Amino acid sequence: MFGGTGYLINGNMVAGILKDYYVLRLGEKNANTAIKLPKIELFNITGRAMKGWVMAKENAFSDDDLGIWLGKAKEFVDTLPAK
Repeated sequence: MFGGTGYLINGNMVAGILKDYYVLRLGEKNANTAIKLPKIELFNITGRAMKGWVMAKENAFSDDDLGIWLGKAKEFVDTLPAK
């Protein structure tokens, strides 16, 4: 989709890797919370940020925290209709 590796649930992207970033699809509410953390920013590779998506630098999360945020991404994507 964006030149990286993406992981899908029911045809919807939930997370991925782009260069040195984790990409998470969190929905707007969780994304707005996540961008307040260090090393996390809105997903923006074209000059126009995608709402509800974030990019986290390589060491932005501990292993436990990454699992929590991946869980939040999965919870959000589970609410979307299958493609």
